[in-house]
Amino acid sequence: MNILVCVKQVPDTMEVKIDEENNRLIRDGVPYTVNPFDSNAVELAVRMKERYGACVTVLSMGPVQASESLRECLAVGADDAFLISGREFGGSDTLATSRVLSEGIKKIAANKGIGAFDLILCGRQSSDSDTAQVGPETAEFLAIPQVTYATDIEKTDAGFIVTQAADGRINRLSVTAPCLVTIGKIAGFPRYSNMMSKIASMSAAVPVLSAEDLPAVNPETVGLLGSPTKMTGMQAPKKMKSGEILDGGMGEIIPRVAEILADQGFI
Repeated sequence: MNILVCVKQVPDTMEVKIDEENNRLIRDGVPYTVNPFDSNAVELAVRMKERYGACVTVLSMGPVQASESLRECLAVGADDAFLISGREFGGSDTLATSRVLSEGIKKIAANKGIGAFDLILCGRQSSDSDTAQVGPETAEFLAIPQVTYATDIEKTDAGFIVTQAADGRINRLSVTAPCLVTIGKIAGFPRYSNMMSKIASMSAAVPVLSAEDLPAVNPETVGLLGSPTKMTGMQAPKKMKSGEILDGGMGEIIPRVAEILADQGFI
């Protein structure tokens, strides 16, 4: 079984600063990590590798520094990693990103001589843009079935049984291979790397695919110019004033809380 996991490198901070003039996040000096939901997807892929036997490949699209996050995935059990990078892809929205990822997936599968990956995993959404669109759009470009909001996956003879948590219900869905599944919360937590695996990942090769390696990608359909979604404005949320701390016993605090709620029109 061949599994590919799409991962994204995201800012590892809650203090996001915004360049309001250019409508972009200020990334200089900000630490980065693997998107949390993507970490869940990697963990689930490695669990399936241990249970059924599989080769786990991780793929990311971004600047050269994104290879650091790919090495984090190698350190916890992924077998190989690829990075799609190039100035041509800068500023791509979800549609353009999905288009590039789908071609990269096909390119890697062809190079491996496997025709297609049996299973492609993506995190449900990223912590920076929070759109939840890249996984489903990538499945559409690959013309394969998809299941979203998954919490677990079991292998079957024809494909997979996916446990899905959506709309307040737990569903068990059968899907044929090849397919794409987006991962939300999972049982347990992603594993940590040990010192030996981390050292080994530092010297592992992470091939970079450029625009020249993906000739099927039309340059006019990627990057800022090829992205139909345009960011017209961006601003950080305004900080609210601090709350009021009430001291005293319950007999004093409860009437005061009622008074505050009445003043605000809540009661």
